[in-house]
Amino acid sequence: QVQLVESGGGLVQPGGSLRLSCAASGSIFSITNMGWHRQAPGKQRELVASISNRGSTNYADSVKGRFTISRDNAKNTVYLQMNSLTFEDTAVYSCYLEYKQWGSSLARSSWGQGTQVTVSS
Repeated sequence: QVQLVESGGGLVQPGGSLRLSCAASGSIFSITNMGWHRQAPGKQRELVASISNRGSTNYADSVKGRFTISRDNAKNTVYLQMNSLTFEDTAVYSCYLEYKQWGSSLARSSWGQGTQVTVSS
């Protein structure tokens, strides 16, 4: 079983910054993609950013130039640095990873519980 523990959410003023972290633990042999989704009230969940095991990144157009995703493979951790936050960034942010377990070639995915990010003045 794989567990994801997220941290770093909270309340921030417009223009401020937050850094989200998501640490994975459990029976993990290898991790391919890691990333973050978000879901705002009344809206569909959207992919915010993702990063491959080779470091290739992908961002939603709405966050390009403001958010940076990174990962620490030794710690099985993915980060999301969020700068110049706006009201529209208010959402529950959830991390995910795609991985394989020891002794299995089956690709699996796991999701975090989500952390609330609220941008308010």
